[in-house]
Amino acid sequence: MYGDEATIRRILTGTGDTWAVVGLSSNRERAAYRVAQTLQRFGKRIVPVHPKAETVHGERGYASLSEIPFAVDVVDVFVNSELAGPVADEAVAKGAKAVWFQLGVVDEAAYERVRAAGLDMVMDRCPAIEIPRLGPERSRN
Repeated sequence: MYGDEATIRRILTGTGDTWAVVGLSSNRERAAYRVAQTLQRFGKRIVPVHPKAETVHGERGYASLSEIPFAVDVVDVFVNSELAGPVADEAVAKGAKAVWFQLGVVDEAAYERVRAAGLDMVMDRCPAIEIPRLGPERSRN
């Protein structure tokens, strides 16, 4: 398990409300689209990160993390496991406080690098599944 309950709760409730969602496009059929919508419903600001830099859910998109001109708290990663490590490294370089690899996204070496850099990290879990489990206080800081 890559992310205990305390880490999950800390990321969802105390790490901050600006979530860069890497792999988020306007494709309504993709899981990233629905997860980003759920994050918004629970008070998170989502920032789409995708090569097309599309506006999604009313938020301007960026082609990469490095192009975002403001701080992000959490980087939520919806890319294939083979591509996730470099995204995790970009998240560290960007100054994010936490990295979240979605269900099915696993890179143990990236997990170790992110943790060694002092960030919280969850891997192979989904915040849209975890956030409703938090109870009445939900995700608000």
